[in-house]
Amino acid sequence: MAPTGATQHAPTNPSLPKEYNRSTEGRDIAESLFTVFRNPETNTVNIGKLIQTIEATGIRRTDQRLKSFVEKIKRYHNQHSKHFESIESIEVDEQTFARIIEGNLVVLSHALQSDVIIPDFQSFTQTITKIYDRYLDCNSGNNASYIPQLAKYDPSLWGVSICTVDGQRFSLGDVKHPFTIQSCSKPFTYAICLHELGSEVVHQHIGQEPSGRHFNDICLDDKHLPHNPMLNAGAMMSSALILKLINPQCPGMAEKYDLVQDYMKRMAGGEHVGFNNSVYLSERASADRNFAVAYYMKEYGCFPNGASVQDTFDLYSMACSMEVDTEALAVMGATLANGGICPTTGEKVFDSDTVRDVLSLMYSCGMYNYSGQFAFKVGLPAKSGVSGCIMVVIPNLMAVSLWSPPLDKIGNSVRGIQFCQDLVKIFNFHRFDNLKFSEEKMDPRIGTSNKMTYDTSRKLTLTLLFSAASGDMSSLYRHYLQGVDMNSNDYDGRTALHLAAAEGHVDAVRFLLETCGVFPQPKDRWGHTPEEEAARFGHEEARILFSKYA
Repeated sequence: MAPTGATQHAPTNPSLPKEYNRSTEGRDIAESLFTVFRNPETNTVNIGKLIQTIEATGIRRTDQRLKSFVEKIKRYHNQHSKHFESIESIEVDEQTFARIIEGNLVVLSHALQSDVIIPDFQSFTQTITKIYDRYLDCNSGNNASYIPQLAKYDPSLWGVSICTVDGQRFSLGDVKHPFTIQSCSKPFTYAICLHELGSEVVHQHIGQEPSGRHFNDICLDDKHLPHNPMLNAGAMMSSALILKLINPQCPGMAEKYDLVQDYMKRMAGGEHVGFNNSVYLSERASADRNFAVAYYMKEYGCFPNGASVQDTFDLYSMACSMEVDTEALAVMGATLANGGICPTTGEKVFDSDTVRDVLSLMYSCGMYNYSGQFAFKVGLPAKSGVSGCIMVVIPNLMAVSLWSPPLDKIGNSVRGIQFCQDLVKIFNFHRFDNLKFSEEKMDPRIGTSNKMTYDTSRKLTLTLLFSAASGDMSSLYRHYLQGVDMNSNDYDGRTALHLAAAEGHVDAVRFLLETCGVFPQPKDRWGHTPEEEAARFGHEEARILFSKYA
């Protein structure tokens, strides 16, 4: 299920074993990181600068994999608060630095070297922001009205969250506004059944074919089974299997609700997963159609022995009434994109076979009666809900969570559909983009492959030169740790050192000379050296740094 052009990317482990942390390799990593980030004048590392560089890759300081790292910093600050006003102002020596990062070397080294699935995360998110802004003033569509509570949502609400398989995060808009998950619960309850019971048992009760019918139609396939688990009939059958076949020694409704919510919380990596009782009561008060579907299945003997229609409907409605926000839903989707491993905790929630089956049916059946069109135009596994949410999964790369209450006639978020269509016009995310290579589409994964193409090398050189010209130290650190040749030049022979000196970026010049060890006197096509550029533009402080290399 790898996306176009993707490298099979192993999930980052949350921590290293103790014996590895004490190893020479672990010490070498710590020493290398300290060397890159140290201030040569004080021989210390500024913790604020370190955190800023990590967060520039999209990995947040609240990431569960960095928990011990952050806790050690907070403890150090509490012990030395007289000397440092804030965590960001902390300066530590090499020994203290090694103690602070011990236990988080893997995730820290990946982040600081930009060894993540989207290396240039800032450029990627700038493009995402442009797509998001395009639909801020969209007035099309109407809120779902058959559940009264959903009709009360403000139609101007619009949120987008992204989580990659390496735990890179980005959010825009109303991302902390809670909403009920509705039909986006269906892939998850189906996944629980597959993981707990196995495919053979589950598919004795649920089919795998698109129905071509409305999501709540009273119909079954030719084997008298629900067509697929993304329809109401199939999702109610998933609830029945959870109730009767999973842990039958604990048959209570409360235990099964806890089971479902626990799975969702683990997938969300600690993000908000709650329950909206008013929506649940609204669901129960407008349930005639779903009861008709359930009794139709009971007539044909679809349910496992002893299943109660009322209990089945109640658990199904509870799952739909679980409350999330776009940030939680993005991490849940990224757990699917990552083969069942939550990117922000490293916990394996589902096995890869389960995820494959879930994504297959999301691709063919996840967007109501628009599923075929969505597969054709967008080409990605997705699931929508009538609360206005859409979860899009790009396998081995990331998930996108979108929420905007106004729906089209089919029941999908208007803004969400427009965003998805624009996304695959710009990026080569469509499942079949590999059939025809197009230079018009961007691939944010460039740089994740060990094989460095000429185009990739050229792009890295350009971003290096831009970073030097702008004095972007975080970017220079990442380029150096990523193994980029810091002596590389453009077609005019101008290096990063030329540009940093010409702009008077003293810290950048010092870093290139002292840490990177670049050649101090390269000449461009006009015969100018970096030292001459610093003098020519009146940057005396930068020019003086070259004196020891005369």
